[in-house]
Amino acid sequence: MIELGIVSIVLMATRFAAFGRKLAAATLILLALAAFSPLGNLLLYPLESRFPPWDPSRGAPDGIIVLGGSIDTDLSAAHRTPVVAHAADRLFAPAELARRYPNTRIVFTGGTANLVSKDSREADYSAPILENLGIAKQRLILERDSRNTYENAIFTKQLVSPKAGERWLLVTSAFHMPRSMGIFRMAGFDVEAYPVDWRMGGRDDLFSFTNVGTDGLGRTEVAVREWIGLVAYRLMGRTGELLPGPAKD
Repeated sequence: MIELGIVSIVLMATRFAAFGRKLAAATLILLALAAFSPLGNLLLYPLESRFPPWDPSRGAPDGIIVLGGSIDTDLSAAHRTPVVAHAADRLFAPAELARRYPNTRIVFTGGTANLVSKDSREADYSAPILENLGIAKQRLILERDSRNTYENAIFTKQLVSPKAGERWLLVTSAFHMPRSMGIFRMAGFDVEAYPVDWRMGGRDDLFSFTNVGTDGLGRTEVAVREWIGLVAYRLMGRTGELLPGPAKD
């Protein structure tokens, strides 16, 4: 939207000034919708509601896979201490699960998405947090090389070599769960969804307006980025469907 606004200003100085003014008006309207309207919630709801909360009635899982995305590796490296930027629930949930299921293996998968430097790995900064939350160091398995969700699935499968009949939980943000589940399925790693880090309350929030523009923009950005990821991964053949959902029995 910022780029559209810049283009509209440039056009106003040319013979396309009339179009530039229309584009500027359209950009302002779009910005207002993204910031204050329910647009972000409407885009998020199909993602966050796709997988229900995990049902513990089937018993203890054999392993728990935690996707990275909480730690800012650059800030952590700069301050020499873990800096949790967002999605802290991805770290809290495995700590609770580890206490509930003391014999379950815990895998954290996350390297760096930085294309320039690969020195700072998210797994290295997440491990001490998980240990401080009560997970014994010997229970933690760290996957440090993945740069995206696709590599999370591929590298984790290679690392743990899941056996037939084993039950593994996949912990990630609710909005990210459909794409993650689709990727793990395509990689041949059968996992069960354990969604966390919801960004909206549910159906009751579908048409809720907000007077805090940054909140609306944040939800809209998260949702749009995830929908783009779903489309891109489907086109690349990394998922079997556009919006993966619960497995059909």
